[in-house]
Amino acid sequence: MPTAYSKCYDPTGARYGIPTYPWKYAPDGLATRRQLRALGLRPAGQEVCAQLMLRHRGRRSGAMVAYLYRVDLAKPVRPMTSRKWGALALAMHARCTCPVCGVTYSYCLPTSLGMCLLCHDAANEQRAA
Repeated sequence: MPTAYSKCYDPTGARYGIPTYPWKYAPDGLATRRQLRALGLRPAGQEVCAQLMLRHRGRRSGAMVAYLYRVDLAKPVRPMTSRKWGALALAMHARCTCPVCGVTYSYCLPTSLGMCLLCHDAANEQRAA
């Protein structure tokens, strides 16, 4: 293992409190949330059993961390019910509808503006006049 990874290698958990492994060096049987989801699984309330760490100069903390869960304790993902599908459709419809003019677009409106671009431009023209 290269020396750059040695700062992130703590399999006993003495330094960071939980077992820590360098990026891409996790032991078999452990997976991140995304890896579990790709397998059709979910953590199912289990505690984090280890973490992956990548030293990163650009981050304030100096490291990126991904938590690992045991694959053997993971459970299958719950299927979406018809009510969940309906709630999701309503939420997406609300994100695509301008609250000012009421027009529904085929894309999500920017949250930074709070309205569609046409309404935003019209509001800016009124302020400038």
